[in-house]
Amino acid sequence: MPESGSPRVTRLLPDTVHQAVQPGTAVVRLETTHDRRGVLDGAWWPRSRDIAAELPALITALTEHLGPVTRVGLDAGAWEGLPTRLAIDDRVVHIDSFPVGDDTVLITRGDQDHFSLLAVPPHARPDAARAAMAEAVRADNVTRAEQILIDTGTGRAAPET
Repeated sequence: MPESGSPRVTRLLPDTVHQAVQPGTAVVRLETTHDRRGVLDGAWWPRSRDIAAELPALITALTEHLGPVTRVGLDAGAWEGLPTRLAIDDRVVHIDSFPVGDDTVLITRGDQDHFSLLAVPPHARPDAARAAMAEAVRADNVTRAEQILIDTGTGRAAPET
């Protein structure tokens, strides 16, 4: 993993997802399908639930492959201290939060181009995270993010007290 903290973005999957993954890895299928209903475009395994610490590296890595990111939609209950916007690489990225509990991160490029990423919980075991990421990027996958995490034994962490 690079010292800079940027996530390693793996392309053209699921073949390369079988390489070692660790927290801070983003896996993106850059060739999307025409029918985007129920299909995830990738997966992200952040190191923590601190979005201000985690999101800049993801956005920087995605911008390199997808172009400028304008908005990010997040599950409000899954992240600590959600701001409404962050300045990342001299650009303002707007952050929308929703209490949906759907285990996804929605990335918007331009006005209407959306990418949906599975958010693997930071506490996940490497084998479970790798399996979840591989399932998320399968072109024929129509399984919701929450179900992928259940099926791979990743699941959500118990709430901290």
